[in-house]
Amino acid sequence: MNETPPIVTVTQHLTFFVGDEEYAVPVLAVREVAPAMPITRVPKMPPAVRGVMNLRGNVVPVIDLGVRFGLTERPITKWTCIVVVVVDMEDEASVMGLLVDAVHQVIDLEPSAIEPVPHFGAHVPAEFLKGIGVVGAKFVLLLDERCVLSVPDLLAASALPELAPS
Repeated sequence: MNETPPIVTVTQHLTFFVGDEEYAVPVLAVREVAPAMPITRVPKMPPAVRGVMNLRGNVVPVIDLGVRFGLTERPITKWTCIVVVVVDMEDEASVMGLLVDAVHQVIDLEPSAIEPVPHFGAHVPAEFLKGIGVVGAKFVLLLDERCVLSVPDLLAASALPELAPS
């Protein structure tokens, strides 16, 4: 009797760099990758919100992932891109831009290539990650875009007092 092999659901992810780390978001969440363009600062926004951009007549907030992850604001270079993603926030689709240092590639990940998030070793809070993708001999951090881009969390983080150096 012929047995049909199990169906393996491969997911595609767009990878990009923020600092020295490689991150990924599902391709299905990506609307487009835009070159760095003028970003208008908006007063009293959380530090991670770099500002807004005009994307074909639509106002799109731009989140600086480096700042969101606790790094300093990244300079704009010729490799800097804005990954425009659509994320379900409070049952509503929101379009946001992710300011990244460089876009790398699209990868295919089988479920067996996705490991759980370890409780140590990552340079970003564990709640920002869905897992770690194993790609050959290296790892790619899989972002939970809903947590990273949570507007209430961004606003709450901006309301925290600055910690004085010890």
